[in-house]
Amino acid sequence: MNFIDELNWRGLIHDKTPGVEEYVNSSRATAYVGIDPTADSLHIGHLVSIIMLKHFQNYGHRPILIVGGATGMIGDPSGKSKERVLLDEKTLRHNQECLQIQLSKLLDFSSSIPNSAILLNNYDWMKDYTFLHFIRDIGKHLTVNYMMAKDSVRKRLDSEEGISFTEFTYQLVQGYDFLYLFEKYNCKLQMGGSDQWGNITTGIELIRRKLGGEAYGITCPLLVKPDGTKFGKTEQGNIWLDPQKTSPYQFYQFWINLSDDEAKKYLYIFSFKEKKYLDDLITEHSNTPHLRILQKHLAKEMTTFIHGEAAYNQVVEASEILFGKGTFEALQKMDEQMFLSVFEGVPKQEISKERLSQGLTMVDFIVDVAKAVSSRSEARRLLKEHGFSLNKQKVYEESVVSMKDAIKGRYLILQRGKKNYYLIVIK
Repeated sequence: MNFIDELNWRGLIHDKTPGVEEYVNSSRATAYVGIDPTADSLHIGHLVSIIMLKHFQNYGHRPILIVGGATGMIGDPSGKSKERVLLDEKTLRHNQECLQIQLSKLLDFSSSIPNSAILLNNYDWMKDYTFLHFIRDIGKHLTVNYMMAKDSVRKRLDSEEGISFTEFTYQLVQGYDFLYLFEKYNCKLQMGGSDQWGNITTGIELIRRKLGGEAYGITCPLLVKPDGTKFGKTEQGNIWLDPQKTSPYQFYQFWINLSDDEAKKYLYIFSFKEKKYLDDLITEHSNTPHLRILQKHLAKEMTTFIHGEAAYNQVVEASEILFGKGTFEALQKMDEQMFLSVFEGVPKQEISKERLSQGLTMVDFIVDVAKAVSSRSEARRLLKEHGFSLNKQKVYEESVVSMKDAIKGRYLILQRGKKNYYLIVIK
């Protein structure tokens, strides 16, 4: 099996230019993917192109990742109905630095291997290129007719919003990236999402017209959910790779909560396991769908890939606390960010440290503080039926709540039955 075969069975090819298979099979090839720093973190939507590069490297080829410090200043019109808000240079520099740190962990940049990955910033070769020299050296090779025929441009021309000259020139700048890498790194292949096809072919055409060289492109499908919304988005927004924006627990839960249809589709795309292993996994899942085998596999593999094995183990233990047995000791040793992620969205109340220091009866705590039930009689009845626990420990009517029960000196977790939780924050 070769690199193109791998992408094909995984459903990772949307379009490819003629001759690309012969290119990657003939010798060690070089390919690049570019990501603009429109935010200070990557999200799940970026992962597909990066995974293509990782497979590329696994087959012995050299991958290049570009952070678009220059293209990010312009804004890509592809797939956008309105012009992007232009970011100031300080924000762009911050975003670039954050993305470079994340990207450096996703491919093998070790100098000890012959196909070590390369991380570049296109601002480095664009910053000293004057406008006059650019339109003279690059702009003359592509006609306006050619540029206007691109889907991303044509759709905007037909809209009320229109397209600014700034965004219109984006394909030229990205095309020059390909030309630069072709000359400096012998890079003859660009990969990206299907919305990048126009920009990729502009680069190929520029290389052909200016240098007489031959270059290639591959795009992967843009992933959408069954409801048509963009993959990686939830009601709360993107699923980020930055643990400060999307905690490892939330990241893990995203994969766990995939539907069966989504999990089957994404298994081939995101997992690095071989085909037979994944086919067997799908068969096993079909026989016992209630065990959610595919979701658990994806959650484990992707959480480990992005956040590491230690974070994955913490997440599994955290999940046990909410959905399994869990213990008071496990709650105590969990780091605060993970703790708050686990109990995000549960009813939350506050109590002063002074009031708690005096001690509260369990009935008063349940009714007046946690507001778990509306009456003391109901609280007493449920306590007699062993219906409440505090910090994963059973409590009784005669129990007293005080500061000694506080987790990390700040939190109390009341549980009613198996699924109802209440977070009390001590102020």
